[in-house]
Amino acid sequence: MTSTDLDAVEARAAAEGGAVKRAYVRRIFSEIAPSYDLLNHLLSFNIDKRWRTKAIRELEWTRAPDGTYLDLCAGTLDVGTQLTRERGFRGFVLGTDFALPMLQAGEGKAPRTRLTPVNGDALELPYRDRSLDGAIVAFGIRNLADLPAGLREVRRVLKPGARFVILEFSTPRSGVVRGGYHAYFHHVLPWIGGIISGHKTAYTYLPQSVANFPVQEELSRKMRDAGYVDVRYRDLTFGVAAVHVGTVPSE
Repeated sequence: MTSTDLDAVEARAAAEGGAVKRAYVRRIFSEIAPSYDLLNHLLSFNIDKRWRTKAIRELEWTRAPDGTYLDLCAGTLDVGTQLTRERGFRGFVLGTDFALPMLQAGEGKAPRTRLTPVNGDALELPYRDRSLDGAIVAFGIRNLADLPAGLREVRRVLKPGARFVILEFSTPRSGVVRGGYHAYFHHVLPWIGGIISGHKTAYTYLPQSVANFPVQEELSRKMRDAGYVDVRYRDLTFGVAAVHVGTVPSE
């Protein structure tokens, strides 16, 4: 078996979750950090920017414009940066990710007085109970080795009444759209991603991780099981992605 074959086997195993996923995700995202932004926008035809705008709107930060917000699995800090640029936002963002090179690749996108990168694990957040006014994660929640534990950990650090917004890839319901989506996601995307990033399996892991991720209704159930209320979701672009929203119960 070649090294490429071994990498592909590891990617498939990581997509299924568990301890191997935690180590694999940290390693590959550290390795592709230099080309991550370019590939994100290129492979999504820049639609990802509109998706992030919709997700930030669901955060309803206007209820606490001076608050402190968590950008979870922050990567290169795109979401946190966009939030700091919202008109009327006067708060602070903690861009948290356990792959330090990703955070380093996003340095300088926003002033440190508005957004601070924090090298931390989503399953062991370095924040006090009930200390944050809201949280958002874009295309990172499916990378958690233990999704239920991650949902509970975010709930722990949020204040009563705060929202948690999840933007994530999903599987389109339409058979026609799903066929084209799978052809692109499983064949074209890994090929382009591999060429530009120089990483042979990182963009093979991506569609596999989506295939192993809960569908919209199942993710909503997991959010309710983790203690969130008023849970809902909205499909984006024919169901290629979805925005999920949950609220920490008020006391």
